[in-house]
Amino acid sequence: VQLQASGGGLVQAGGSMRLSCAASGTFFSIHYMHWYRQAPGKQRELVAHVSSDGRTTYVDSVKGRFTISRDNAKNTVYLQMNSLRPEDTAVYYCAADILVSRSPDYWRDYWGPGTQVTVSS
Repeated sequence: VQLQASGGGLVQAGGSMRLSCAASGTFFSIHYMHWYRQAPGKQRELVAHVSSDGRTTYVDSVKGRFTISRDNAKNTVYLQMNSLRPEDTAVYYCAADILVSRSPDYWRDYWGPGTQVTVSS
C-alpha cells in the first residue's frame, strides 16, 4: 500500500491550493484519511481528517478556510486550502487507516512522503 500526495508548491498569502493524496495497492477498505502538517521547528499537527462516511474534523486554525473531502471510488483524499496565510507554510502529509487483512481484521496506518506548501507574504 502506498500513499502519494500531489499539489504542493508556492502561493501568495490569500491564495488557494488543493492537495490530493491517492492510496494504491491491495487492501479492503479505508477508514479515516488525514492531513497533517509540520512547520520548521514545530511538532507535526493534525490539520483535518475525514471518515469513510464523510464526517470531518479540523484544527481550529484552519476552520472556515480549509475543506477536506474524499472520493472513496478513487481512494483519494483532498485538502482545499483557501485564504492561505504564511503560518500555513509546512510540509503536508497525508495518512490513512487501512484495512489490510480480514478474519481477523488488521488495520494499519500508512503515511505519504509529504509535500511542501509555502505561503509567501
